Amino acid sequence: MSQPSTPPGAPGIEPRWTSSDKTAVGRAAGEAGNLWFTASHGILNEVYAPRLDQASIRDFGFVVTAKDYFSEEKRDADHLVETLEDGVPAFRLTNTSRDGRYRITKVILADPDREVLLQDIHFEALVGDLQDYQLHAIVSPHLVNGGANNTGWYDDFKGHPMLFAYGTGRSLAVASSVPWLARSVGFVGFSDAWQTLSRGQGLREDYQRAEDGNVALGGTIDLSATGGRALLALGFGTQPEEAAFRVLLSLQQGIEPALKTFKSGWREWQGKLLPLDEPHDPRELNRYRVSTAVLATHRDDASGAIIASLSIPWGSAKGDDDLGGYHLVWTRDLVETAGGLLAAGAKKDALAVLDYLVATQEADGHWVQNSWLDGRPYWKGIQMDETAFPILLYDMLLRAKVIAAADAGRYTAMIRAAARYIVRNGPCTQQDRWEEDGGYSPFTLAVEIAGLLAAADAMDASGKTDVARYLREVADSWNEQIESWTYATGTELSKSLGIHGYYMRIGSFTGEGHKRSPALVPIKNRTNAEMTLESGLLVSPDALALVRFGLRAADDPRIVNTVKAIDALLKRDLPAGPYWYRYNEDGYGEKEDGSPFDGAGIGRLWPLLTGERAHFEIAAGRTEEATRLLATLEASASPGGLLPEQIWDEADIADKELFLGRPSGSAMPLVWAHAEHIKLLRSLKDGAVFDMPPQTLARYVKGKPAPAPWIWRTNSTYDTISVGRLLRFELFEPAYVHWSADGWKTVHDVTARDTSIGTWIADLPTDGIAVGSVISFTIFWTGRNDWEGRDFQIAVTT
Repeated sequence: MSQPSTPPGAPGIEPRWTSSDKTAVGRAAGEAGNLWFTASHGILNEVYAPRLDQASIRDFGFVVTAKDYFSEEKRDADHLVETLEDGVPAFRLTNTSRDGRYRITKVILADPDREVLLQDIHFEALVGDLQDYQLHAIVSPHLVNGGANNTGWYDDFKGHPMLFAYGTGRSLAVASSVPWLARSVGFVGFSDAWQTLSRGQGLREDYQRAEDGNVALGGTIDLSATGGRALLALGFGTQPEEAAFRVLLSLQQGIEPALKTFKSGWREWQGKLLPLDEPHDPRELNRYRVSTAVLATHRDDASGAIIASLSIPWGSAKGDDDLGGYHLVWTRDLVETAGGLLAAGAKKDALAVLDYLVATQEADGHWVQNSWLDGRPYWKGIQMDETAFPILLYDMLLRAKVIAAADAGRYTAMIRAAARYIVRNGPCTQQDRWEEDGGYSPFTLAVEIAGLLAAADAMDASGKTDVARYLREVADSWNEQIESWTYATGTELSKSLGIHGYYMRIGSFTGEGHKRSPALVPIKNRTNAEMTLESGLLVSPDALALVRFGLRAADDPRIVNTVKAIDALLKRDLPAGPYWYRYNEDGYGEKEDGSPFDGAGIGRLWPLLTGERAHFEIAAGRTEEATRLLATLEASASPGGLLPEQIWDEADIADKELFLGRPSGSAMPLVWAHAEHIKLLRSLKDGAVFDMPPQTLARYVKGKPAPAPWIWRTNSTYDTISVGRLLRFELFEPAYVHWSADGWKTVHDVTARDTSIGTWIADLPTDGIAVGSVISFTIFWTGRNDWEGRDFQIAVTT
């Protein structure tokens, strides 16, 4: 071996993530499965270990060389992905070079007993002889979510040649069941194995160590004595020796025992699920079992958490500053996914999600926008639906008898704290479910109101009947005002569509009381960053949540009008069927030329919304249409059955791998979409929307509650009230209301009473006040011993 030399090009090019267009995701079943892997373009992509939110490599692929020949399998071959067995996320990847010279077949799976990823490789020479070719493995470490500051080297462990890397307290090792003919380490873009091989230099064995940069490991595999076969193991540990020890154990065990245990674990888990399988050709994918495996593959068994996706949207266009990507926990996605698990019959897993949420709830009752597995916030926005969703999950689990009535009390504190946060901070949300704008969102309102009613039931069960009554009154008040907050009438759009009005995407207003007018909503992700639209001109399928969560009937004229607006602006019929955009003028998607989203772009179609529309059709009694939409949803999947966040909606751009109706460069798989798929299968089987809360349906669609109090707050004022309605002053600290209805000739004081859930309320009946009177009032804050310092007025009208 030549004398070691320092590889040139330190620290390497800027590290980037690889494609988010995954064709396979997998892990071992059970709590021993603490390694998660992904694949696309025929090669292994990000591997996560020992935590679901810690990506540890960028990719692991192969280069083939011969005399005057260089070929990279991910770029120069056609790829086929096959699941070894329905519902078992171990895969056979077959890469056949487009020039017809070679084929690489590999079986990939996680060792069910340790943090090791196994690849059983078979290289075939289709032109010439095996000895004419050399096969080179190239691994790009990105330890602990980063490609910078990694160190790579090659060395031996207990006499076994291996490749190593270390970064941020984590190590990896790569070993082969057959000898390495050569090994090398270099800086990506300058001296890595890909560079030296593409220049015809072979592997530079003198490049033995590359320090503190974006590095890649390379090894040439000796296939001459094994008929082109080899078993490669990629392992992880805190120390390099720990990683090396683990890969050595896996190699000694071999692929067959690992595969047998791997399959057994998944068969056992899948065997406990409800049989929602669709009729299918045994040679085709069982899409139900793909979806159930996707949900379980994105789960951390030790905590119960489930991440949004094992991908980084448009990852190849992003630097490593996007540490989180989608391998984070969003409470909304988490509860939607738990609903999918419950729909499939995975009751224990769904309950574990609720227990995880109890442990990660903030002290004031809410959940952060998204977080790492341990609850550390990543982004810090407030989305009010994410505080209500855990209450709904509790209620679903209770109704499904997953939570025994005798055990329900252990969740009371969580529910009470969440309800307290909702009544103090709702109904407006800082961010809607698309994490972009604040205001009155129909989707968020639906979840909040349903959550409050479910919380009221929980309070009744715990003997807190006064709190329960108050929560229902808040829910009724908010429900009654949904139209005043979110239903637009008399707009140019409604006139052009010939309808009275429609629910807006987000109600945002300027001014106070009846003087409010729609505000301009910024569209923050458009190519034109300065774009704004009046809130009354923004439409979204989000309004269908009012039906999904039981607040409005599917045949309510306002809903019917809104569906017309949604379909006119947002529906796109593709050969497979209809899909929808998130809202008009959305910018979250590739740019016009197909280049990746970089903070601005053009919104593309979301298969998830086709699933939501199918649920709306079920609520409307149109199950045949829902069944058709199920097929449309499934048609958007990758060849491996993975559902994407978005699909491409324009003419094909082949060089960017964008094809009409096929997955775009956004996240794939989107776990939420797979949960929606499972819930849709369950809803079709049941003939009813699986996750519709019964409380709202009974109260607002099948029944009609008494008129709710008209709630006035210092941060949500109005200046008229209908005679006979109860005027309720809702305050956030002890106080009394000092008021008069005759110009302060006579005055009255009403002491606000403590609801014991974070508010103080003072009620003023108006049935004894003459129409035309003006109620003047101010507030004395007893805790501060101070007056508000301003007067307010509310006119009593008919």
